[in-house]
Amino acid sequence: QVQLVESGGGLVQAGGSLRLSCAGSGRTFRTYTVGWFRQAPGKEREFVAGIQWDSITWYEGSVKGRFTISRDNTKNTAYLQMNSLKPEDTATYYCAASGAVRPSGASLYAYWGRGTQVIVSS
Repeated sequence: QVQLVESGGGLVQAGGSLRLSCAGSGRTFRTYTVGWFRQAPGKEREFVAGIQWDSITWYEGSVKGRFTISRDNTKNTAYLQMNSLKPEDTATYYCAASGAVRPSGASLYAYWGRGTQVIVSS
């Protein structure tokens, strides 16, 4: 069982930066893949970035070069550094944990946080 808590969301102007954190509980957190997803009002939840236990990462196309996912297993925490933010990045951001290899689909993630809201003003 893994519990996840996101933090770091807020209101930022276009072009600005935010760093989201995902604090995980349990000794097994370091063995899980962590993914970041986002859901904008009226839209489906979409994959943003993922990081495996060995720090292999992958990204959705629109955030490549702007977002960076990382993790610190000594702190049971994963991060999403978001730079050059755009109004279309506005959404609630969720972190999730999966036992699968390189999962991008939400159905492959068993554990979810409650989300943190990011608003990017133009």
